[in-house]
Amino acid sequence: MTDKYAVIGNPIAHSQSPLIHVAFAKQTGQDISYERILAPLDGFEATVRDLVAQGYKGINVTVPFKFEALKFSLQNGTVNPLADIANAVNTITFGADGSVVGDNTDGIGLLNDILRNLNFDIAGKKVLLLGGGGAAFGVLQPLVNANPYSVVISNRTLAKAEAGAMIFNGLLNAQQIKIDCMAVSFDDLARMKLDFDLVINSTSTGLTNTALPIPDSIFAKGCLAYEMMYGRETPFMKQARENGAQVADGLGMLVEQAAEAFCLWRNLLREQLDTVSVIQAIRLGL
Repeated sequence: MTDKYAVIGNPIAHSQSPLIHVAFAKQTGQDISYERILAPLDGFEATVRDLVAQGYKGINVTVPFKFEALKFSLQNGTVNPLADIANAVNTITFGADGSVVGDNTDGIGLLNDILRNLNFDIAGKKVLLLGGGGAAFGVLQPLVNANPYSVVISNRTLAKAEAGAMIFNGLLNAQQIKIDCMAVSFDDLARMKLDFDLVINSTSTGLTNTALPIPDSIFAKGCLAYEMMYGRETPFMKQARENGAQVADGLGMLVEQAAEAFCLWRNLLREQLDTVSVIQAIRLGL
C-alpha cells in the first residue's frame, strides 16, 4: 500500500518538494506518494487534521506555517530538540499509534550542503550568521556540532541576535564545548571591522530583493557566502561575489533538509540517498 506524504504551505505551487521526494523514493525503492497542499492562511490545523484522517504518514511544512506546526506538534504530541531550539517545525511524522512528532531539518540540511556538497570544512573557521529568527536558530545546534572557531550572530534588531547567542552559549555549556560567540547589530559589523570565513544569510531580504546594511569587509579571503534563498541572485550574493567570496544559494539546503525528513519517515540512513543528482536535476529545471 502506498504511503502518503505532502508539503503544506501558502503559496505552494512553486514547491520543489514533490520532485525531491519522488526522486528519493525511486533511489531507495520506497512506495510513497507526495503532493503539494495549499492550506488557507487561517486553516493550517484543519488541513493537517484532514490529512491525518486520510491516513497520511507525514508532512513537510513551509512558509508561513512553521510556527503553527510547532504549536500543533506540542499540543498533539512531542517536539524534538532541533525544532524546540528553532521555535519552528518543518517536518511532522504521524505514527500508526496516533503519535505526532515535530522536527526541524533545516539546520542539518544547511550544514550537510556546506560540508558534503560544497566541501567546506567549518571546523576552526570564523562564522557570521545573519538573522535572528527561526531560520537562524535552526542552525545553532548543527553549528555547535561543526566546531567552528567562533560564531557571531548579527541582526538588525540586536535583541534578536542576543537571543540567538544566549541559545548558542547554552548549547555550548550543556555539551561542555568552548566556542567564542557574541551578538552584534548590523551597525556593529562595520564599526568592529570583523571578517569571516563563512557568512550565512538567513534573513528574508532575498524575498524582497533588499540589500543588507553590512560592510564589504566581512568577507575574508576564501570566504564562503551562503544564501538560504535559492533560484535567483540576491543582493547579498551579488555583494559577496563582488568582494571575492565563493557564493552558494540554498537549493542544496532545500534538498538536504528533505533528505533528513525522508530518512526520518522511511527509517533510512542519509548515506542511502544521492542528493547531488537531485540538486543538479532541479537546478537544470530552474
